[in-house]
Amino acid sequence: MTKNENMDELYQDLAGELRRAYRSGPIPPLSARTGLTDVDSAYAVQSTNTRIWVEQGRRIIGRKIGLTSEAVQRQLGVDQPDFGVLFADMAIEDGGELLASQVLQPRAEAEVALVMARDLDNPEATLDDVLAATAYALPAIEIVDSRIADWKISFFDTVADNASSGFFVVGSEPIRLGDFDLATCAMVLEVNGHEVSTGVGANCLGHPLAAAAWLVRTLSSFGETLRAGDIVLTGALGPMKPISPGDVVRTHITGLGSAMFRYTNDL
Repeated sequence: MTKNENMDELYQDLAGELRRAYRSGPIPPLSARTGLTDVDSAYAVQSTNTRIWVEQGRRIIGRKIGLTSEAVQRQLGVDQPDFGVLFADMAIEDGGELLASQVLQPRAEAEVALVMARDLDNPEATLDDVLAATAYALPAIEIVDSRIADWKISFFDTVADNASSGFFVVGSEPIRLGDFDLATCAMVLEVNGHEVSTGVGANCLGHPLAAAAWLVRTLSSFGETLRAGDIVLTGALGPMKPISPGDVVRTHITGLGSAMFRYTNDL
């Protein structure tokens, strides 16, 4: 067996561990057990699961961007964001419900969501390119989750684990871009009516559209593209917060409006 074949087998094994963890519970960090730290291997594991899930019938509806905060990047020893895949079954309607059985270690964060008006595949994409290709924006709450025990993640772990994705909620009233400044828009995240996180658009790589431009350039390097209708979660505007069953989680972003969901125990 060649080295490449050995690595492919390892990627498949790690991807399988992560898929099983959705049902059986969190697993020890992958990077600590394998010594893998490189970006290409991390995305190879993520891509393996993406392919398997699509073959099983899951439908891709967009991408999410993570690690857009410089503080979080420093914490994980990286100098770049990451991305994961959004599937249709990850979407919760505005005002809807997330069941405790659907997640393992959920945390909530608020961000700006974009919906694409047209395909965008440009290895040199800029903020202006994203602006021209975006249909509208929405307020969003991402419920991040980790299949890695106690959130003890490295960059490799979170990328391999589909960028620690879980579920997401977007607001129900689309807002066209150009009517307000995404860089200065203020975000408040509330749990049970209490403010738990705040931030502004500039906290997301300087501008949410700049984060989306990074995503387009990075996807292009992998031979992938954003498609018309895709949802892009551009990255947290403030710190993420753990949630517990019984919580009502709401965000308001200036100029975009609000989004909310309830996190409940199963009946």
